[in-house]
Amino acid sequence: MRQLHAIHVLLTLTLALALVPANDAMAQRQPPNFIIIFADDLGYGDLACFGHPTIRTPHLDRMAAEGMKLTQFYTACSVCTPSRAALMTGRLPIRNGMCSDRRRVLFPDSTGGLPRSEITLAEALKTKGYATACIGKWHLGHLPQFLPTNNGFDSYYGIPYSNDMDPVSGSPKHREKFLKPKIEYWNVPIMRNEQVIERPADQTTITKRYTKEALKFIDENKSRPFFLYLPHSLPHVPLFASSKFMGTSARGLYGDVIEEIDWSVGQILDKLRHEGLAENTLVVFTSDNGPWLVFDEHGGSAGLLRNGKGTTWEGGMRVASIAWWPGRIAAGEVNAGLMTTMDLFPTFLSFARIELPKDRTIDGVNQTALLTGRGPSARSTVYFYRGQQLYAIRKGSFKAHFITRNAYRGPREPMPHDPPLLFNLDHDPSEKHEIGAKHPGIVDEFKGLADMQRDELKPGPSQLELR
Repeated sequence: MRQLHAIHVLLTLTLALALVPANDAMAQRQPPNFIIIFADDLGYGDLACFGHPTIRTPHLDRMAAEGMKLTQFYTACSVCTPSRAALMTGRLPIRNGMCSDRRRVLFPDSTGGLPRSEITLAEALKTKGYATACIGKWHLGHLPQFLPTNNGFDSYYGIPYSNDMDPVSGSPKHREKFLKPKIEYWNVPIMRNEQVIERPADQTTITKRYTKEALKFIDENKSRPFFLYLPHSLPHVPLFASSKFMGTSARGLYGDVIEEIDWSVGQILDKLRHEGLAENTLVVFTSDNGPWLVFDEHGGSAGLLRNGKGTTWEGGMRVASIAWWPGRIAAGEVNAGLMTTMDLFPTFLSFARIELPKDRTIDGVNQTALLTGRGPSARSTVYFYRGQQLYAIRKGSFKAHFITRNAYRGPREPMPHDPPLLFNLDHDPSEKHEIGAKHPGIVDEFKGLADMQRDELKPGPSQLELR
């Protein structure tokens, strides 16, 4: 009888294991997948779940309801190239050579790019067998040695720099062509790996095509750990939407673009659910910087935050962010802990059980405790650089501005402040009420922090200056 019972138990366990979905068993034995969806120039207030009254973002709203909304999440810079370099390396742009006081981003005539000495997130994850793909806007160098395929990515599909670069000679004057954009006004290429496959890019279908490529990558790599980096070319101007979304948003063309990006997010999350990968995939949605306000209705909104892209005011560098990982990140969480794009580098490596590089300073901090609800943010301080100059510092609730510059209304030239301007961002996220005179001790503390930071970080050669 005992032998028969043992045989029965063995058969029962064998049958039970056979009935476990292949992907569930796979999720138990392989490292987690990672997806970063990176919008371009999206404002803090441009999503319904972050307060926009007329832009419909049901898929991002659901993502936030099923995951964690990060309300004090920052980029490392207020413009494209240095912001992306910081995300990829976990390091401030002043460390990785991707910032400059003169030329703030890479252009089609630039001969520089992300230094080969840098270790990208893709390269680090590949040491543990991850499949990697970059689909979208790269903007860390368009020459072959700087492209994603030479920086840890198995494949690349997208526009290698901003979608407003390479203007066609004879196209309308600068502002007019942005407000009434046509495909033929820009000669931007679409690349597959290191080859140009379309020029000029049909930008009306670019979000749809990025999404198709992303779904294909997930399908082809669902049986192994993967890292998908999806940096959208939009809503950076010029704005384009496909026929399905064109003219459908109450917010106009800008709303059409955001609602199509929202659709794209829904397609990707639905694919993960359908394939049984959701419980083993961390997805982060955020933006490279704040909204480009100079383009009026063709630019986004920073919500209650001050100013936008190109500045170190909150609207330039605090961005909407959502983290989603069913079963690991509690549903419906709203977290006000400080976090930056640089933190994704050590956080992803920690989840994947990969050691951080020991031969360099990593400015990101491990935020696994924050995301999984096991503890508060591991970050207390955020440094705000514009080019190679330290403009501001946030520590805890307070932020001190040593230099300010507006990108929309008000003085456009850098304005130094001694003593620095002081704001309590917990009380005043709009940075309207300067309180330095009430807190001289805090002002002195920030001066000391700034001196220490400047002593530690001396500007080095900039890859952006190479021509």
